[in-house]
Amino acid sequence: MPKHVIIFASGTGSNAENICKVFEHNPNIQVKALFCNNPNAGVINKMKPFGVPVYLFNKADFENEASFLEQIQSYEPDLIVLAGFLWLIPAYLVNAFPRKIINIHPALLPKFGGKGMYGHHVHHAVIEAKEKEHGITIHFVTEKYDEGPPIFQARFDVQDTDTEADLARKISKLEMQYFPEAIRRVLGA
Repeated sequence: MPKHVIIFASGTGSNAENICKVFEHNPNIQVKALFCNNPNAGVINKMKPFGVPVYLFNKADFENEASFLEQIQSYEPDLIVLAGFLWLIPAYLVNAFPRKIINIHPALLPKFGGKGMYGHHVHHAVIEAKEKEHGITIHFVTEKYDEGPPIFQARFDVQDTDTEADLARKISKLEMQYFPEAIRRVLGA
């Protein structure tokens, strides 16, 4: 019986698309749905080639515990993967899926985490702080931004000449390589 994955995303969907590609022909892991809170997100079109249904929702939907939970549970998820999802996960979801929600963050947590720390904001902060290394953290999700127990980290040395764009490219490469592997590991598949 394959493990079911639901992806939550808000943006372009590079991680969501990569996850779908990696598991497209895997008999043990299936991406069952994508939940998106942004009707203009690039990720929506990226799901079409994979036949992954997209469920669009707004704040009111997200706050309607019974209805939203029912929608998620209809896909029988073994894991919920946050791939560039920018809203804080409410307590009811964390409690309904304990240690079954994971996130990827473009920094070496606990550094550069929290509300508003995503994408170029993180890379800007890393350069401003003159950090010597940077990387990704894949972690379990709790009711607080970026504070859940870590699952995996990958790092690289920051060069004095690195720009925000350079850091973003290096981070993306790590995400593409390690996020699917972390999903496999958490699912034991």
